[in-house]
Amino acid sequence: MQYVVSIMPKKSASDRRRWERLPLAIPVFVRGLDPNGKQFIEFATALDISVGGALLAIQRHLPKGSKIMLELPSTPGPQIKIARQTKQSVSAKLVRVTNGDHCQLLGLKFHRPLLRKPRKLRKRTSTV
Repeated sequence: MQYVVSIMPKKSASDRRRWERLPLAIPVFVRGLDPNGKQFIEFATALDISVGGALLAIQRHLPKGSKIMLELPSTPGPQIKIARQTKQSVSAKLVRVTNGDHCQLLGLKFHRPLLRKPRKLRKRTSTV
């Protein structure tokens, strides 16, 4: 017997997201200012991520509208002359807060999409 699993759920009529989400569990560091204006760094888990945002599970209480910086780990690539970063920082705004079991679930919108718009390819002219 063969099973087929889809990781991309179908969009419902009420789902207004522009990009599909990829369900994963990625450890991230969250940096920002708490409601008292004090800087913090907190360990969290990204539960799903898309080009435009993410769902985060975190212990710290943050109010809707908070601006934060996520540090996403990136795997080191092959040894090449250009040094690759081992983390990527992404700024985001907290747009939704849901109380979960022993944590808060934060809906984030990235200030800029993770991927840039693809460049238009120039047409090649054939000289055959």
